[in-house]
Amino acid sequence: MTSTTSTPPTTPPTTPPTTTPSAPSLLRHPAGRGTLGGVGLVLAGTLSVQFGSAFAALLFPRAGALGTVALRVGFAAVLLLAVARPRLRGYSRGDRAVAVGFGLALGAMNLLFYQAVDRIPLGAAVAFEVLGPLLLSVVVSRRAASLLWAALALAGVFLLGRGGFDGLGAAGVAFALGAGAMWAAYIVLGARAGARFPRLDGLAIAMAVAALVSLPLGIGSAGAALLEPGVLALGLAIAVMSSVVPYALELLALRRLPAATFAVLASLSPAVAAAAGYLVLDQGLSPVQCAAIALVVVASAGAVRTGGRDR
Repeated sequence: MTSTTSTPPTTPPTTPPTTTPSAPSLLRHPAGRGTLGGVGLVLAGTLSVQFGSAFAALLFPRAGALGTVALRVGFAAVLLLAVARPRLRGYSRGDRAVAVGFGLALGAMNLLFYQAVDRIPLGAAVAFEVLGPLLLSVVVSRRAASLLWAALALAGVFLLGRGGFDGLGAAGVAFALGAGAMWAAYIVLGARAGARFPRLDGLAIAMAVAALVSLPLGIGSAGAALLEPGVLALGLAIAVMSSVVPYALELLALRRLPAATFAVLASLSPAVAAAAGYLVLDQGLSPVQCAAIALVVVASAGAVRTGGRDR
């Protein structure tokens, strides 16, 4: 999440978190002249998302991965509903189905990603997760060059799993790949929600749906631990770092930067996640794994640039 965070046309991401913007959706925005300030905003947003994920891992021993997701998504839903105050009536059955699907994808993406972070290093988890949006970008682009970027990403995956994925944790890898699949679904459904709902209404409703999915799981897993003041405070901080701050920064950045530049900068998420894992969680990566993450970053950047030329 990492969310963290893929940005549909009118409903920017809230998570991971993992929230890296998607090339297929972002590149529909008209390009403007980039500024150094815009670059700084994107990088600050990426840092906030990935360090938010790292701090979330610190909460796992007290609330568990499911409890941490429940706190993050629950607080984010409350904040979004308070800010957006979405209109709940006057929508068709199809509109509601899109919003619910968007929320289910958002909730599943966070649940799977936090399960991955609980098992494998943060940088590796984000590198595997970003394969979902990257594959979607390749499919949408339909260019031969996109296949080369996909091959480069697969080479990175091979290096990450060198010697067998058991070294990273097969379950963690599977959870990260599942989160990537949900991220791709989030992009598609988020774009549809952005076309059907005004302002932030679709995003706020989807976040509420995600909270309804994650809260029962979190309460069942962590129980009364979720009510401890320290746990609540850290959960709120994680929600702000992983949702509120990056969302606001991305809105400002999109006003200053060409969409393609924005997407390429956001492709740095796996590298930033690796740095956050090292600094906050003391998660070291071997030189081979660092090279693998670098390959995924280059492949992501190349894929969004190729997609940008198509448009």
